[in-house]
Amino acid sequence: MPASSAKTDIIVRGLLLLLERARLITTIAVLCCALNARSAGAPLATCASEVPPSEQLGELFRNVQLKGIFPDSKTFADLHFDESPNAILADYEARKVESGFDLGAFVHQHFSLPTEGPTVHPASPGEPIDTYITWLWDVLRHQSDEISGHSSVLPLPYPYVVPGGRFRELYYWDSYFTMLGLDADGRHDLALNMLKDFAFEIDCYGHVPNGSRTYYLSRSQPPFFSLMVDLIAEREGDASYATYLPELEAEYEYWMDGSAVLRGGQGYRRVVRLSDGTILNRYWDDRAEPRDESYREDIATALGRRRDPGDLYRNLRAAAESGWDFSSRWLADGHSLSTIRTTSVLPVDLNCLMVHLEQTLAKAYRIKGDGDRSSHFVALAVRREAAIRRLMWNERSHAFTDYAWRRHETLPVTAAGLFPLFLHVANQRQAELEAQTVRRKLLMPGGIGTTLVVSGQQWDHPNGWAPLQWIAVVGLRNYNEARLAEAIAKRWSCENIDGYQMSRIFVEKYNLVNGSAGGGGEYAVQVGFGWTNGVLRALASLYPTLSRFSPQLCGASRAASP
Repeated sequence: MPASSAKTDIIVRGLLLLLERARLITTIAVLCCALNARSAGAPLATCASEVPPSEQLGELFRNVQLKGIFPDSKTFADLHFDESPNAILADYEARKVESGFDLGAFVHQHFSLPTEGPTVHPASPGEPIDTYITWLWDVLRHQSDEISGHSSVLPLPYPYVVPGGRFRELYYWDSYFTMLGLDADGRHDLALNMLKDFAFEIDCYGHVPNGSRTYYLSRSQPPFFSLMVDLIAEREGDASYATYLPELEAEYEYWMDGSAVLRGGQGYRRVVRLSDGTILNRYWDDRAEPRDESYREDIATALGRRRDPGDLYRNLRAAAESGWDFSSRWLADGHSLSTIRTTSVLPVDLNCLMVHLEQTLAKAYRIKGDGDRSSHFVALAVRREAAIRRLMWNERSHAFTDYAWRRHETLPVTAAGLFPLFLHVANQRQAELEAQTVRRKLLMPGGIGTTLVVSGQQWDHPNGWAPLQWIAVVGLRNYNEARLAEAIAKRWSCENIDGYQMSRIFVEKYNLVNGSAGGGGEYAVQVGFGWTNGVLRALASLYPTLSRFSPQLCGASRAASP
């Protein structure tokens, strides 16, 4: 390597190290400041400690998880400490060497089981769907505004809606689709409170965590905050953009951290600079360790592999940040979780969301009267849109796909390819060809499929998910593909409604081939379910006939050719 190049690399590494230190200092400062004026009137909630249970409990945490004291690893990560961590650890050190020491009994002596998720009972026979979902909003409503040093939960100042089942906390991208349903059902107040909670999290932690638990703080999820502001602004007016401008700016800085000093071909945290200078985003996690909530599963995945465990854990965590945990789109061989390579992928959905964030910042600054800053973000959005259309359009597949930035190639077709239509990034030709690909490859009896691969992972064929149906429907409507959009809306709604008729519940995912609840992944299918309820209600607002269910309507919808 030439001396000048080596010297430059040293300088870049030094700058990145300074950025990392600055980020830590900023985090501490934010915690010390606690709340800004926007949240000052909220009851009790303050910024929580950022230490996850795995760090607080060390060897004890590892042993409990690896011995399978609880069938679901998330259970122990969510336990309430009945004493301080130091007192529990001191007792553990003293007793673990005793003959006949019973680890399970020790855990039940010192910890309380987490508060169970909201109890979602099946609907009464004959109960209308609308009535049941209205009831579910109150069942899934939660509030946790008191700080506790003895729990992984992050306190939040306002009420919010949880997904349901094992998901007892506020989740990031899930909530946008829940908020759509709340707004459609006249619960704008609760949707607004959820936006305020996310703003509170950004003020406290510098970003929206994956979920409101300490063990989720090292990552985020797809950045839907700007779309949430759009949703609230439809009722509250354009002043909302100025109100949430500080959080929009902080969200952008979080995702773009390091972009100013990267050289071509380098990545740092969530940013990659390509060899031609193009800057795009990837999913990431700041920790390279097993996930607290899936500790045993992650260690099993790494066991016996010829791969650095830290690199594997980082990529598992990055996939969790994507919300698609897990899917063949992140797997080098398309099937084996041990080949996961999330950080080597520039996701088309994430980068479209970043376009929307840049456009929203431009709008917020324009409303504020700062023309220079507005123009700056307009230019960034235009540049990113062009990069997506250039790099992430797969001409052979006639679809937008993820981009493997180290290998300079587009990847297989997935439903994420509809994000450029949802967020107006595609040109008209690309949108028309994408629609044709959807008809040929992704359209199924129950809606839009997630991928074309059967891997056993939950974000793969044959499972369908509510958020992707909404993205597809709105995206296709944006480009005058009304017939296909309506077909997807009807097929998915009938999938949900048929399931409700049989079981009187809603679940997080569905099998689009046989109409049953979805399967695969790390845990059993969950009942509730926030985004399923939300998208179903939002689709009924777009297509009122969907609220008048009949077996004949659904049979005809599935048989019709869009």
